[in-house]
Amino acid sequence: MSAPVTIASRFADLLGITHPVVQEGLGPYRTVRLAAAVSNAGGLGTVSIPGVSEEPARGAAILRGYIEETCALTDRPFAVNVPVGTAADGEVLPFSAAYVGAVVEAVRDPEIARRLRMITTSAGPPGVVRPLIAESGLLHAHKVGGTRQAIRARREGADVIVASGYEAGGHTHARPVHTFVLGPSVAAAVDCPVVLAGGVRDGATMAAALALGADAVALGTRFVASRDNTDWHPAYARRVLAAREGEDITFPAIYGPSRALPSRGVDELAEIVAGGGLDLAALTAWKDERLIRAQRDGDVDGGILPAGQVSGAIDDLVDVAEFLPAMVADAAAVLAALNARTRPAPPA
Repeated sequence: MSAPVTIASRFADLLGITHPVVQEGLGPYRTVRLAAAVSNAGGLGTVSIPGVSEEPARGAAILRGYIEETCALTDRPFAVNVPVGTAADGEVLPFSAAYVGAVVEAVRDPEIARRLRMITTSAGPPGVVRPLIAESGLLHAHKVGGTRQAIRARREGADVIVASGYEAGGHTHARPVHTFVLGPSVAAAVDCPVVLAGGVRDGATMAAALALGADAVALGTRFVASRDNTDWHPAYARRVLAAREGEDITFPAIYGPSRALPSRGVDELAEIVAGGGLDLAALTAWKDERLIRAQRDGDVDGGILPAGQVSGAIDDLVDVAEFLPAMVADAAAVLAALNARTRPAPPA
C-alpha cells in the first residue's frame, strides 16, 4: 500500500490541518457530527448556526452547545459559519451579532480555542462584524461571489477568501459568475489564501480548482451525501443521490437567490411571495422552518433542500474518513499525470 499523501497549501499551514479541504457551511440545522468527521479526516469541518429566525440569545446558547459538542468529538481544528446580514440602516442584524458574539466568547476558553480556529462570514460585508472578531484570535474567512467583493473583504480584514461559484448549493449570487471564471479572478486579486467552492466533488475537480489558483477547496453537497451526516435525516442524502443533471433550481432565499433541488416547498414559497401575504419576519421564519423540516425531519416534499448543481453527478454515499484523503491523493495523481504530459514543443 502506498504511503498517504497531501498537497502543500498555505491555507492548510495557516489552519494547522493536513489537507486543504473544507466542509462548507450548511444548515440551518446542526452539522456537528459532519464537521467533526471532516476535521478528524484531516480537513476543516464547519459548524452551522441553528437558524436565522431563532431568538438571538437562545440561538447563541444553542450555537455554544454545538461548539462544545464538536470539541468533544474532535481535537482538530474546525470552523463556524455565520451569515452577517445588515438592516436598512447598515447595522448588523441582531441574530448575526449574537452568533458572532457566541463564537468569540467560546474561544476565550483555551480548550475550545485550540480547536475552533476560524469563523466564516457570508451574505453581508465582513466589515460590519470585523470589530467583534478582530481581537479574538480567530482567523476570519469571508465568502464572496465576485472579485470586487473579494477585494473589499480583504481590505476590511478577512484573512481568507472563499470564492463561491454560481453553481454552488445554498445561497448563491444575484450576478451569476461561474467557478471557472470567479476562481482565477479572485486568486489574482487578493494576497491571501483563496478557498474555491462550487462544483467540487472528487480528485479531478479538486485538481482543477488548484490549477485555477485556489489554495483549498470547499465541498458542501458532496459531504451532505455521506454516512457521517448523521445529524440530518437520511432522506435528504437520498434525494441528492436521486437528483438528475440540470434538475437544480434557484429560488428567493433569505439573503438572495439560493440553489436547491425542486420540491413542493419551493413551489409553495413562490405562491406566498407572489401573493405578498407575509411580512419579512414571518416569511423568513417560514423559510427557516421549511429548511429545517427537510434537514431534521426528512420532508423532501414540503421542505426546501439547498443543494449544488453537482447533485446530478453524485450517485453514492461516502465515508468521510476514507473519501477525503483519497480525494486528495487522486488530485495529486491528476496533477502529476498532467505534469508528465508536458514535453518540449517541436521546432517551428
